[in-house]
Amino acid sequence: MGIIFNIQRLSVHDGPGIRTAVFFKGCPLDCVWCHNPESKAAGAELAFYGGRCTCCGGCVGVCPRGCHVVAGETHDIMRADCTLCGKCVSFCPGGALEIIGQEMSAERVIAEALRDRLFYKNSGGGITLTGGEPLCQPEFSLEILRLAKEHGLHTCVETSGFGEVSRLEALLPYTDLFLYDWKESDDALHKQYTGVSHRLIVENLIKLDRAGGKTVLRCPVIPGYNARAEHYRGIAALANRLDNLTEIHLLPYHPLGSGKAAAVGRECSLSTLPALTAAEKEACAETIRGGLRSGLEVLWK
Repeated sequence: MGIIFNIQRLSVHDGPGIRTAVFFKGCPLDCVWCHNPESKAAGAELAFYGGRCTCCGGCVGVCPRGCHVVAGETHDIMRADCTLCGKCVSFCPGGALEIIGQEMSAERVIAEALRDRLFYKNSGGGITLTGGEPLCQPEFSLEILRLAKEHGLHTCVETSGFGEVSRLEALLPYTDLFLYDWKESDDALHKQYTGVSHRLIVENLIKLDRAGGKTVLRCPVIPGYNARAEHYRGIAALANRLDNLTEIHLLPYHPLGSGKAAAVGRECSLSTLPALTAAEKEACAETIRGGLRSGLEVLWK
């Protein structure tokens, strides 16, 4: 059993072909630009979408612990007192409340994935474990991957690489491709932006590569943070150390995470940033290509 917060079918951004992406709860990093802030906590959470709330006060009457306080057009939630009983979610007429995170078995996850088996066959797709961080739930991840291979599915694991290397090594026999996040080449800045050093991440990546794990480097490019030539050259330098790297994917910043952070009662420390221009994107890709020893593809996703 494990805790996930979404199963996204017909995904085309989480590995090759059409895929089913399984989003895990729990993440050891705290990236300032986090796109999935609802994944950070290991357990389920109550989400509140203020734009849908009519302040009808119905949740006040059904909550057994008095967690909802509605006054006029203001709706506050005493989250520390919430036991996630779900009564307010079931009652809310506007769909303003949702419990994010549910316990599922590996068998149920695979059953969901097999519904789209025809799409995998025709596109070269499969199942992707993402999140959050699959390494935070290692036994659950391993069982999903094992069952996926029993059914002949292509498997991907998207990971920050921050965790015990034994967990990565255990997944390797059942994983066709690792989507390995690389966020910042300067270790001091990596710690500032994500809360952790990147040293373990690099060590695990090198060990995974030496063990034969095929990887794609997934590199978020964030204006005002890591969108600079020194980091781009660092991406190329890291790629040059790997024998089983297949591609480098560049991921543009998007602001969706700020709204989701607010929904789960978490502050977003990053304001909306300007999008990279086409010229800036091309300069980024060309700087990386110029530092590569091989002809690896560098793609914006």
